[in-house]
Amino acid sequence: MGTRRNFIRNTSIAGAGLFAVPSFASKLYSPADKLNVALIGVGLRGTNHLQNLLLRKDINVEAICDIDPKRISIAKDLITKEGAKDPLIFGANDYDYRNLLELKEIDAVVISTPWLWHTRMAVDSMKAGKYTGVEVSASNTMEECWDLVNTHEATGSHLMILENVNYRRDILAVLNMVKGNVFGELVHFRCGYQHDLRHVKFNDGKTAYGKGAEFGEKGISESKWRTHHSVKRNADVYPTHGLGPIAVMADINRGNRFMSLTSHATKAIGLHNYIVQVGGKDHPNAKVKFKQGDVITTTIDTANGETIIITHDCNLPRPYSLGFRVQGANGLWEVDGNRIYVEGKSESHQWDEATDWLNKYDHPLWKKYGEYALDAGHGGMDFFVLNSFVESAKANIAPPMDAYDAAAWSAVTPLSELSLANNGEPQDFPDFTRGLWINRKPYKWLKETY
Repeated sequence: MGTRRNFIRNTSIAGAGLFAVPSFASKLYSPADKLNVALIGVGLRGTNHLQNLLLRKDINVEAICDIDPKRISIAKDLITKEGAKDPLIFGANDYDYRNLLELKEIDAVVISTPWLWHTRMAVDSMKAGKYTGVEVSASNTMEECWDLVNTHEATGSHLMILENVNYRRDILAVLNMVKGNVFGELVHFRCGYQHDLRHVKFNDGKTAYGKGAEFGEKGISESKWRTHHSVKRNADVYPTHGLGPIAVMADINRGNRFMSLTSHATKAIGLHNYIVQVGGKDHPNAKVKFKQGDVITTTIDTANGETIIITHDCNLPRPYSLGFRVQGANGLWEVDGNRIYVEGKSESHQWDEATDWLNKYDHPLWKKYGEYALDAGHGGMDFFVLNSFVESAKANIAPPMDAYDAAAWSAVTPLSELSLANNGEPQDFPDFTRGLWINRKPYKWLKETY
């Protein structure tokens, strides 16, 4: 398996993004059993995936699709620079991706488009018999969550939600601790997405990040579509970066499941204040009424008796944190403060600095491939998540994070919206596995392959 590993350079800047293949790259690949891949969406995120794929010799990039000609041009330049064959190009209209899916030679599809397209594209891809990877979140509505599950079961085509934080080095080390019973029986978790995105939700229509107060038709990149969700929806619209890793630790859909949630939201002032700060009080967008509360807090109950608190906090000034806490009968780990306490091991009532613990329980994947992954997107996580997708697709087996996970993790968005609209009223989670969670075995994460 090691001959099929490599890293990608982190390229989040639109335009250039061209880089040289590392000198050791040719030693890490096997060209056998090539997988024919297509990409739907080659914006900043899709381009990141494209670069990762191009560094593998067991991949053919057969086709790309995007309705923005500039992004197609950037993608083609990357492919040419790597000496790969010219891909077939799609993007004549919003639904031209369906013509891409008709190509018989395509084995697998990576979807990196705006959120509202994720489910419909993933469903069409599975119906076309393609091994499908979809970016987060996978779904926006409860109907869409069921669409993913029902289509997977009807077609037998596999779906992987491309949640990269599940592969973060500290997260996999803590998962190793959980499986090693360091914390004892699990009781409580905290997580979320706490990230100042004001500079992402607004720009000047020319620069992707950091300038201007425009969004929608006058914006570019994520401001063109992502900000509308803050205008229209009071919900945790982006739960999976925090919830995905916790769901794995809690064996959700594999011996455990989400039962219900309640959500609460603060007032919405952050985005308005930013518009006034950047564009002035007379800027037209200063009149926009944003529906999404600045801080949304959701509490989930599980079948096995744990609670999970998820925080969505993206509209106010703050440093980045996913806010992880993993707590059991014998101790706990908290990411903020990089601290851990284990009864009988730590000094009584005193936190340990977590670094030594994380090093001791470093995951086999990171031990084996960390030096190749560190320069990949998002500190190495993107290397591991896409590698898991590719290797699962080549074997045509269920991925580590499947259609049931995509549905359950993404369901937080519509359920939180319902709870908030009804004064925090509890909302029941559907059982997307239809009872199979009781006997489904957890994926074997503690291995050095993928």
